[in-house]
Amino acid sequence: MARKNLLAGLLDPADQTELTAVNSPRDDAAAARSERGPAPAIPSFTGRGAVGAMSRSLERLTSEVVSARAAEDQLRSGSVAVDLDPGLVDPSPAPDRLPVIDGPGEDAFVAVIRAQGQQTPILVRPHPTVSGRYQVAFGHRRLRAAAALGRPVRALVRTLTDAELVVAQGQENNARADLSFIERAAFALTLERLGHGRDVIMAALLVDKTELSRLIAARRALPDSVIAAIGPAPKAGRRRWMSLADRLASPEMRARVDEIVAADAFATLSSDQRFVRVYAAVAPVPVPAPPVVRAGPEAGLAEDGRRLARIERTPTTVGLIIDETLHPAFGDFLVARLPELFAAYEREQARGPERSGL
Repeated sequence: MARKNLLAGLLDPADQTELTAVNSPRDDAAAARSERGPAPAIPSFTGRGAVGAMSRSLERLTSEVVSARAAEDQLRSGSVAVDLDPGLVDPSPAPDRLPVIDGPGEDAFVAVIRAQGQQTPILVRPHPTVSGRYQVAFGHRRLRAAAALGRPVRALVRTLTDAELVVAQGQENNARADLSFIERAAFALTLERLGHGRDVIMAALLVDKTELSRLIAARRALPDSVIAAIGPAPKAGRRRWMSLADRLASPEMRARVDEIVAADAFATLSSDQRFVRVYAAVAPVPVPAPPVVRAGPEAGLAEDGRRLARIERTPTTVGLIIDETLHPAFGDFLVARLPELFAAYEREQARGPERSGL
């Protein structure tokens, strides 16, 4: 009975087999005969006896170990969702979202999670440097909602390299078309600054080399402070963001934007409204065209009253408009004689006002 209890606590099937062989019924019988002499014949054990019970116990333990190892493999592969404490989950090392500005939208998302629960798990990896912690690949909003509600967050835990994490993160967001242009541009530049190659960044954003170059160029051209103040602005596309970058090239415009974003009223606007406010404030002031002074009806007339040309004057120019339907060759005639007319003009100027009759 003592040997039976010893075997009942074993967990490793290999150890169980080895110890069962050492403590076999045959060895037990030989030891008994040597100590007590001849003894009555011992009935043979059957499948219904102690050996059968021991065998079934070992089989059950072996099955449990195999099941535990299979469950552990599933957890490592990320095929089984588990509940995690949101306080143990850190953001991705490559953030892909700008700070939340539109509070009501975030509150509404939390309300949905409160009412319906978390329908889709987030994806995390074990933290590469801190034991017992995790990093998010995607699902930052669901993580924040779970933390706000004081609930565990449902997560798939998968071992990922840095490149695998950012590719999974970018492709999940692209599949939902959830990132605005400037967020995608910021994500691209962040990945480049973290040392990821262009091939990894293109895979994460699902773009070609040309579009990736545009995204990075757009983010580099815009001041960090302006992007942080405006936010994602989902309705503002690449053209308007690039136009804004051009308008902010001058220090005067930068100073004007600083004044705008510092105003209390600016904080009450949505992200798209903030973009429109800044964009309009730095719009170039149109320079009014100089007024056109048209000649009176008597100007441009021949001595006999025929109309020769229309004269248009501005403070800096004089225009002579000839209607070639009336005088087809007159324009060529004037052009050919412009040097002669200019020489006559200079002679008049050299005579002075008295001699020229002016």
